[in-house]
Amino acid sequence: MTHDIVDQIAGVTPELDALRRRRPVTREQLQASFDALFQPVSVEHVSQEERELIAAFATSLAGSTDETAAFYADRARQADSGRAGVVLAEAAAATTSGPFGSYTELGLQDENTEGQRYTPSAAVTAALGERLSAALAHTHLLVLRPREAAGADLGRLLDAGWSADGIVTLSQLVSFLAFQQRVVTGLRVLAATGIAAAATSAAESDAEEEAA
Repeated sequence: MTHDIVDQIAGVTPELDALRRRRPVTREQLQASFDALFQPVSVEHVSQEERELIAAFATSLAGSTDETAAFYADRARQADSGRAGVVLAEAAAATTSGPFGSYTELGLQDENTEGQRYTPSAAVTAALGERLSAALAHTHLLVLRPREAAGADLGRLLDAGWSADGIVTLSQLVSFLAFQQRVVTGLRVLAATGIAAAATSAAESDAEEEAA
């Protein structure tokens, strides 16, 4: 079995593998990013459990049937089964279409859109702890209404016990997951529509013509 996480989630086929081999640097960097974030040298600022729970929440905002969301939900349950249930329930309740939000720039305010904002309840904060609850709220902000992110949001994380290094890691984690999720979705669409097989066949034909 392949150790490449995108391959595992997408269900790599020979055709998809051939396509991904045409962008080896992107493939290697995606896996290296996963390793750095989920197999870190140090968990001093963000624990392993927090990484898994935040990943499950972030990816599940796309819906529980999403393959990437299912992958991280399983990891979260293995890492912290008690809190994973709460986190996944919160993600299901907070799922909405996006991105949305309000721009601060006057020239862009005609593009403001409304959507569901997420704030953990007192009961959820009691179950998850203030630190993780603040991280989930910030994750929802970054995923669904990034145009509203401001310094005050970082202040709320600091107040909840997050260090500057931890906030950087949290932001990197959410950014990576969004990109990885888009890659997996794209690969699965290519496979489902047969485009991957057609593209691989065309590439092989071109290679044969060049060799001739």
